[in-house]
Amino acid sequence: MWKKITYLICINLLLWSCGKDDEGGYESITNQQEENKELDFQIPSNFPELTYDLTANPPTEKGFELGKKLFYDGKLSSDGVVSCGFCHIQDFSFTHHTHIVSHGVNGILGTRNAQPLHNMAFMKEFTWDGAADHLDEQPIIPITAEVEMNESFSNIIAKLKGDEVYVELFKEAFENDEVNTDNMLKAISQFLVMMVSAESKYDKVERNEGAVFTEEELAGKAVFDQKCASCHAGTLFTDQSYRNNGLPLDLEYNDIGRERVTGLAEDHRKFKVPSLRNIEITYPYMHDGRFATLKEVLDFYDKGVEVSETLDPLLQQENQVGISLTEEEKQQLITYFKTLTDTNFLLDERFAEF
Repeated sequence: MWKKITYLICINLLLWSCGKDDEGGYESITNQQEENKELDFQIPSNFPELTYDLTANPPTEKGFELGKKLFYDGKLSSDGVVSCGFCHIQDFSFTHHTHIVSHGVNGILGTRNAQPLHNMAFMKEFTWDGAADHLDEQPIIPITAEVEMNESFSNIIAKLKGDEVYVELFKEAFENDEVNTDNMLKAISQFLVMMVSAESKYDKVERNEGAVFTEEELAGKAVFDQKCASCHAGTLFTDQSYRNNGLPLDLEYNDIGRERVTGLAEDHRKFKVPSLRNIEITYPYMHDGRFATLKEVLDFYDKGVEVSETLDPLLQQENQVGISLTEEEKQQLITYFKTLTDTNFLLDERFAEF
């Protein structure tokens, strides 16, 4: 069962900040509710509490529609081609499937593997190094990055203001009618917030909805709970921490990880623990996409972990470096990982480009 949370628009929403140039009046709350209904956001009963404040930016029909259009529009990039959806493809849980690192404007290659997009409303920080600590701010990074979309917000807003369709969509989605950066980012967040992936076989077993694990899946779960769940914790399958998992340094990228954000040597080559939901189809794996298969990932943890000053303590215990796994255990884990695939989410037409 899902426990339903409905967020009603209240008078405090009149105080929303929408940028320096916001001087327009507001329509009545009643009129907005009639013309732009709030979406029915639900928290799965086996999920943690939200981290995103829906009272500050409640998803609405028109806001979601605007956010979706922006997500798939190349206008947000300097070459007019690369959209958010260019690197985040729904069929593969919004990853850049088979691409080791993301591809930016004019074919430029990035430095990191595009992360999947799901359950964003439950996450505390975003990107591999946690450079964004609020979902509304996260798109700023890829939009302005030279190796990704390489565009300025002043240019984007000028393009959107020159598009009659967008002008009307902003008017319908926001009370102040403004085509501005704040509203643009809020609309994208409304689209992302609704991306809840919670209908996998694992979820249906957890919620006693009639699904049952096979013996092989149960065996994999037992191995996972013993050897993997410390980092890939809870129903999100991530504790949202930053860890050095012992990957040998790729000299091509020389990526220092979390240290780039904090400036702390103790964060050298630490990256955010990724969620394992839909992991079956989100390859390639790791921050630099170096592994093509789950078997390669498990082989690495078994035999390939490299010792360094910031290697996570969980990967160097009792004179054991890495995670000792038999070939049978690896296959059992892979079988269990497949129970985390949410086909309903991957095929949900609400999020489809066309």
